[in-house]
Amino acid sequence: MILKTAFKGLQTSWKGLVLTLKHFFEARKSKVVADVKSPNYFDQQNGIATVQYPRQELPVPEVGRYQLDVVIDDCIVCDLCAKICPVDCIEIESIKATEAIGKTSDGSVKRLYAAKFDIDMAKCMFCGLCTTVCPTECITMTNGYDRSFSLVTDLTYHFSDMTEEEAELRREELEAQLAERKAAKEAAMKK
Repeated sequence: MILKTAFKGLQTSWKGLVLTLKHFFEARKSKVVADVKSPNYFDQQNGIATVQYPRQELPVPEVGRYQLDVVIDDCIVCDLCAKICPVDCIEIESIKATEAIGKTSDGSVKRLYAAKFDIDMAKCMFCGLCTTVCPTECITMTNGYDRSFSLVTDLTYHFSDMTEEEAELRREELEAQLAERKAAKEAAMKK
């Protein structure tokens, strides 16, 4: 009984040693970077186990969900992306314009200024819901995945290009227009 157990232990150790030596000698070859869709993908996966990053990178899938990007010139500040976000990582502050301020690339009329458009990528769960509800398709997921920062605050991306002084000026313009309308309405009611 003891000899049988000892023989079984030696046999198992020998199998493990043979497997280890096989991988050891195959590691002299560099790993072939191949797409998962390529034929015989799993047969090509022998050699060095890791990729030599950054000289060698794994292919990024077309539908990969990575970093968010916003083309602020195409944003109509509808706030749909912030409303649908399950983790509240999108923060938007809008200021109503006194008149139409331009058009987006798809022809939508812009009537709101984006005083603040921040996305906290530390909170983001990369679900992609914000990209699906955007009517102008200004918010997209890029294929950038290798961003690293030493401070968590650097993971908050600021897409609005409006300064605080500019935002205050726009607020004052709106208040002046609303005051004019209110005065005109009161004057019309007195007649």
